[in-house]
Amino acid sequence: QVQLVQSAGGLVQPGGSLRLSCAASGFTLDSYAVGWFRQAPGKERELVASIIGLDGTTIYADSVKGRFSISREYNKNTIYLQMNSLKPEDTAVYYCKAHVDRTDYWGQGTQVTVSS
Repeated sequence: QVQLVQSAGGLVQPGGSLRLSCAASGFTLDSYAVGWFRQAPGKERELVASIIGLDGTTIYADSVKGRFSISREYNKNTIYLQMNSLKPEDTAVYYCKAHVDRTDYWGQGTQVTVSS
């Protein structure tokens, strides 16, 4: 059974950093596409970053390029989203997602608030 369990988010000041984690079970990370999405109030859910395949090809939204970094740790079967230089517009609920055998699985979501 595929499960994704996310770490807690938090309140961060503008310019600060935060790392989110997503522990996966029921599949191995190197075999499927995994990623992070976010949804701000009144907006649609959007892709933030994804990592695909054995070679670890990454894709980033233009709004986070150069500030966010997605990675995966095989021995823990966990993916991470390192977020630096956070801005108020990064405030959203963040979700990890895995596409496994033609099905999308989502983490429970975690609130990230960037505010002074």
